[in-house]
Amino acid sequence: MSGEVREELAPVRPGEDLDWVALEAHLRSHLPEDLAHVAEAEGFEVLQFPNGSANLTYRVVLGDTPLVVRRPPFGQIAVGAHDMGREYRVLSRLHAKYPRAPRGLLFCEDTEVVGAPFLVSEYRSGLVVWDSVPDALRTVDEPGRAIGLAVAEALADLHEVDPDDVGLADLGRPEGYLGRQVAGWTKRWAAVASQPEGPVWEVGEKLAATLPETRVTGFVHNDFKIDNCQFAPGDPGTVVSVFDWDMTTLGDPLADLGTLLNYWPGEPGQANAVPGLDGLGLPTRDEVVERYLARRGLDVDPAVMDWYEAFGCWKTAVILQQLYARFVRGETTDQRMGERGAQVDPLGLRALGLLHAS
Repeated sequence: MSGEVREELAPVRPGEDLDWVALEAHLRSHLPEDLAHVAEAEGFEVLQFPNGSANLTYRVVLGDTPLVVRRPPFGQIAVGAHDMGREYRVLSRLHAKYPRAPRGLLFCEDTEVVGAPFLVSEYRSGLVVWDSVPDALRTVDEPGRAIGLAVAEALADLHEVDPDDVGLADLGRPEGYLGRQVAGWTKRWAAVASQPEGPVWEVGEKLAATLPETRVTGFVHNDFKIDNCQFAPGDPGTVVSVFDWDMTTLGDPLADLGTLLNYWPGEPGQANAVPGLDGLGLPTRDEVVERYLARRGLDVDPAVMDWYEAFGCWKTAVILQQLYARFVRGETTDQRMGERGAQVDPLGLRALGLLHAS
């Protein structure tokens, strides 16, 4: 399936403008010394990255140098979510051993500047794959297959990075990670659920009762998926950048693989967190797992992998409910968020099916 490239940039959505004067002044006085020439350049322009679902992300151009500015969404935010300080800390260090991570340049805690803490990172141009394969990536036979396997390899490579090597050994607590995750996401669900019981609640109980043993520990991105990856034109077999690091921690990396699988096309009629990927020609779910495990030298029982995929579906269902609740409260004008609620129960049912099968 060939398709148009979705617009990477757009004018800022109504209601999502920031104090641009204050932001420009802050950037010009706080960018790192090696970017002094950027801070002194004339000109200031802003466009928004319109395709994300939560954090507000903008491309700011000083002179002729583009930068990325990210801040949390407006309105009520779950505890621990949208952590710009964490994202900056990761990006300011991880790029040294994982070049797919853009370099973090600046973090600002002063909420007087743009209304919330924000970070600045380097801007990278390239292609993000959404619901069709861009023509610029159709340079090999079966480009969708190349894209899918490249994403699996990029995830495996992240999990091979030793946190000690980039000064991030204290980013999280790997011991007891899965138990804390299930408990934490259960609390998030209770805070935004439109009904007290149902498939999502049932999944949380089953996950808590069947926690697998963590065999390896390392970085966990927490939202690794195709559209958080970027490709250079002409190269569908290599992920050159990975985005969206605000939930990164240390824990059980197989949770990341489960999250990736919850976005993957499954059986006909099966709910997917990102609809529309079934026309890309992606490798099968089993091929993705095989490529990831082979690259890491791991062997995981398929039933155990079902648990991690169910966890990914369940966690995403909670996130979708959070986005829908934000829309209902009038905290965003993004009409896409009003559609997120319809995906919640189907993802919960998919997770239940995986848990029953295993």
